[in-house]
Amino acid sequence: MGSGKRGLVASAVIVVCAVTVLAAPGTAFAAPTPTPSPSSSSSTAVTSKDLEEVRQKLENLYHAAAVATDEYNAAEEAAEKQSAEIVALAKRIVKGQEKLAQLKKRAGDAAAAQYRSGGLPDEAKLMLSDDPQDFLDSTGRVLQGQRATKGMLTEMTRLQEDLELYAKDASAQWHKLEAGRKAKAAAQKKVEKQIKAAEQLESRLEKAEKERLAELEREAAYRAQTAWLDSGILKDLDTKASEQGRKAVEYATAQLGKPYEWGAEGPKTYDCSGLTSQAWASAGSGIPRTSQEQWKQLKRIDIEDMRPGDLIIYNDDASHVALYVGDGAIIHAPRPGRTVTVAGAGSMPILGVVRPDA
Repeated sequence: MGSGKRGLVASAVIVVCAVTVLAAPGTAFAAPTPTPSPSSSSSTAVTSKDLEEVRQKLENLYHAAAVATDEYNAAEEAAEKQSAEIVALAKRIVKGQEKLAQLKKRAGDAAAAQYRSGGLPDEAKLMLSDDPQDFLDSTGRVLQGQRATKGMLTEMTRLQEDLELYAKDASAQWHKLEAGRKAKAAAQKKVEKQIKAAEQLESRLEKAEKERLAELEREAAYRAQTAWLDSGILKDLDTKASEQGRKAVEYATAQLGKPYEWGAEGPKTYDCSGLTSQAWASAGSGIPRTSQEQWKQLKRIDIEDMRPGDLIIYNDDASHVALYVGDGAIIHAPRPGRTVTVAGAGSMPILGVVRPDA
């Protein structure tokens, strides 16, 4: 990452996150400001311990929402694929039916011609013919016609079998599509339920309590990032991005400040994997839509070998993903109620790293 890009990332950290000021590898993080002492307002009844419990509950709720969002996105992607397959099969069926109709017409014409020329055995035709050679030539043409007719009938049989197979495939895809729609609807209910529960939990907090809760979130992220940096993970990192990786980082950087929305792929709102998949699409490389499929299908690399543009997969269930931008920083779409932002790469539990352009 160049010095100009580092400045951009550092500024974004200060403005957007106000937590993880990430410069060159090894740069120390400024500790968050202490949690304010309880005031004489109604918030005095809520202790830091209480708020920490709230923070953990919110984290669990939003994690469950992220898992359900991945299920929703996977069902949506599968439905799009199955719909496209049904359309393709329908086109094959129509084309096959048209060709079958043409073959049937040709077979009918051939049968009628044979009927009109039939009635006498070949010996009689030879004796009555004025030109035996002409008869022999016509016999050869008849044999050719018979072989052609046989080939045509074979093609008709094969085409009918193909049409039956296409119809079965279309039916199977339709059943999968219906099952996918049900799965998508069920996942949507899960997402909405978890987000609603989280919003209701937050809505019961006073303004001062919400501010203290946000501070606790920053402190937790700071502790995790500091522990990650203290492991010495950055000292051997190759910070040189590939050309496609650079483009992906540029795309993600341009989305900073845009709201999180589950199931969204931009351009106004994003969820975590919607952001990473679109960032790499802008770089000319299509990758799976969901964080779980990105983890399953893309090439895995060691954390020590990651470079800007790589994707960091988080949590044991691969329910979150972010774009590594260098210098220990990521750009990601965190959760409902937040915006696309810069954060510390180690601020969440890392499952692994994948490289789209490996």
